[in-house]
Amino acid sequence: MEQYRFYNRDLSWLTFNEQVMEQAANADTPLLERIKFLGICSSNLDEFYRVRMPVIRALHKIGTKESSEINGDERAIILQKVIDIINKLQVRFGSILTTQIIPALKRDKVHLLYNEALPQVVIQPVRDYFMGEVMAFMQPVSLDKNKFFFPENNKLYFMVQLLDGDKEEIVLLNIPSDDLPRFYTVKSVDEQYIIFLDDVIRFNLDKIFKGKTVKSCYSFKVTRDAELDLKDEYSGDLSDEIADQLKKRDFGFATRFLHQAGIPLRILQKVSLQLDMGNATTVAGGTYHNLKDFTGIPLNLPGSSFKSWPPIVINELALAESLSSVIRRKDMMVHTPYQSYDTVLRFFNEAAINPDVEEISVTLYRVASNSRIVNALISAARNGKSVRVVVELKARFDEANNLKWAQKMKSAGVKIYYSINANKVHAKVALVKTRNGDRMLYSGLLATGNFNETTAKFYTDHILFTTNKDILREIELLFLFLVRREKPSAELPINFQHILVAQFNLQSKFIELIDREIAFAKQGLPARIILKMNNLEERVLISKLYEASQAGVQIDLIIRSICCLIPGVKGMSENITIKRIVDRYLEHGRAFIFNNNGKPEVYLGSADWMNRNIYNRIEVCFPIYDEKVKEEIMNIIDLQLKDNVQAVLLNESIENVKIEAKPPLVQSQQAIYELLKSTAKDKL
Repeated sequence: MEQYRFYNRDLSWLTFNEQVMEQAANADTPLLERIKFLGICSSNLDEFYRVRMPVIRALHKIGTKESSEINGDERAIILQKVIDIINKLQVRFGSILTTQIIPALKRDKVHLLYNEALPQVVIQPVRDYFMGEVMAFMQPVSLDKNKFFFPENNKLYFMVQLLDGDKEEIVLLNIPSDDLPRFYTVKSVDEQYIIFLDDVIRFNLDKIFKGKTVKSCYSFKVTRDAELDLKDEYSGDLSDEIADQLKKRDFGFATRFLHQAGIPLRILQKVSLQLDMGNATTVAGGTYHNLKDFTGIPLNLPGSSFKSWPPIVINELALAESLSSVIRRKDMMVHTPYQSYDTVLRFFNEAAINPDVEEISVTLYRVASNSRIVNALISAARNGKSVRVVVELKARFDEANNLKWAQKMKSAGVKIYYSINANKVHAKVALVKTRNGDRMLYSGLLATGNFNETTAKFYTDHILFTTNKDILREIELLFLFLVRREKPSAELPINFQHILVAQFNLQSKFIELIDREIAFAKQGLPARIILKMNNLEERVLISKLYEASQAGVQIDLIIRSICCLIPGVKGMSENITIKRIVDRYLEHGRAFIFNNNGKPEVYLGSADWMNRNIYNRIEVCFPIYDEKVKEEIMNIIDLQLKDNVQAVLLNESIENVKIEAKPPLVQSQQAIYELLKSTAKDKL
């Protein structure tokens, strides 16, 4: 492995964000969607500062093999590159917004007020809105009178410089964007005005600070480390520990102090000192922060959003008396969001009310805020069924929602199991056991994405419905292991022969499958590997792919975000190509295809090839045995490999290289939708 080269994970992730930004700049993308892409880019950068910047800055303290291979000079270079790319992204963001998006909106009679005075036509409505709605949320804090003010994580604030005669006072003022819409709309006869909540407050500062002169007002926010401080072992109730840690998250280590440019240095230093920002990166930015809120901008113009692709209903399922009767005859696959997620909801709903169902087991990682799946599980428990749910309370940024649902389910009689602290349960599996005389029938779901009907509307995933005994008996073994809350160990092996489970057989099986392709290549036989993942980082598996490339195996990768494998390097990876696809939906499904001398083996699953997925999580990848389903998956992946509209190639520097679009033009997401639409009736 020492001979191989690996790209930095953080730099590669930032190049993904560059591609997201390009969708905002693409004039062929509908206007509302371009604004949303800007919002996604802003959200991604915020998360990067919350999650990755503390790690990058502390690399010299981290005892991993990867970090120890990087000397101090290299770490400094990487940090500077990260900062340079982020700065470039921010400049690009501002340019796209001000030179492309805002002028395009104006052409459609929509005026997004951005760094400009309020027009006369909106002044009275803005005054009325502030007095009637906004003022109740104002909470000014004087720095001189309150020495211990602590800005909450990623919340928006103003620092206001006041004069009372000759006396100066610095006041921090909240911008309540969590309680009120970020944008306020005023419609005149022929134009719509969209006004930031920030500007509504700025314009009415005289109503808050009566009798004082507002000399200046600057926006700022503090970004804090988002990681929860959980011990490897915790003797108490994990839900209590999570709840306690969530209370502390907003008061975690500050990683960034982002402020509006132009603040007098004296005021900036005073505020920074009092807020204890000494160890945070101080960044001068624009007037407005948290522009992730662009994803909810109140804009409703004809043609401004993507043409609707109504979820495809599979006729065979729609006409069937029960879902279970269909999947007892054959495996079924649903591809969301192209196909309706109602099939997944139906699976849980039918299990909840079927009097013959005795047991339901499911893993939950991220669930919808108003989850119909969880409500079905609650109904099942109240209907007398044995329901056991493995809830992952450590799903980043979803801890509070998962904790809420876990407590609701527990009170309804659902048996709740939390993962041990050292491992996240990231698998997406469900098992239903139904009594049929003296026999127990098994049916199950195995998915690449979360059981979440909200994210299923814009994440592309694959969900397998099966009654395959070999697969589902191993899923039952997995649940028996999970409810024991033990760490995987060599002393307690589980002999999984069909499903691949991280920390048991997942890594070793993938290595075995790659080795088989290497052996075919050495015999002069066709050898090919196709892998689709969100992230590719783990060095043992990357090294095995390099070895396969050197042996002559053709390797096609579709990697959405982080990619530490360097393609196209002579003598190392010249047989490896990597595509990245950014389109209307977020690519999320993981697929692993091995040619096997013309008899392809196909796996889907929850696992990216990252250190955390391979070594610190319970992940499940599963084989596709049904030939028709296998063909369906391979056709979908083939369309993605042919994409020459939305896809880009990654070069040796993990830069996004535009593909020369020659006919036939293939936009894979649209092509997949049309393919599934055309085959929906064929399943009758």
